[in-house]
Amino acid sequence: MKKQTNTIFLPFLKLEKALENPNNTLSSLSLNFRFSSARRTQHGKFSSWSCVLMAELVGPRLYSCCNCRNHVALHDDVISKAFQGRNGRAFLFSHAMNVMVGAKEDRQLMTGLHTVADVYCSDCREVLGWKYERAYEETQKYKEGKFILEKSKIVKENW
Repeated sequence: MKKQTNTIFLPFLKLEKALENPNNTLSSLSLNFRFSSARRTQHGKFSSWSCVLMAELVGPRLYSCCNCRNHVALHDDVISKAFQGRNGRAFLFSHAMNVMVGAKEDRQLMTGLHTVADVYCSDCREVLGWKYERAYEETQKYKEGKFILEKSKIVKENW
């Protein structure tokens, strides 16, 4: 998927005001700023209204299947990068998308007994990790409903 960017020109104070609202769609996007131009007033001073920022709107940072580049998770949904998968490091996500969840089974993992289900890419059927369905130990309950995606099975997109 090609990175899509739009360049917009807004007076600095208008952009600043727009970003103050947490519900504004601008605040949910990554913004890269650089000063494009600044005009002097007739008295030789710079006016904040005449300073123009160029904002490049970039879509959300994603993780994709390493095999087919199907989008499977958002970077904003990463809970932890300190997990261990079958084949090395893994990330714990609050949500996953474009995945299929397999049959539930009990597995003895490093942190105790859990009921888990393998997670597959919905396009190429690559096993990407698993979903925690149930944790038997009280200290592990926070994992229930969360996804483990192995670092070796996903790639960064839109970074």
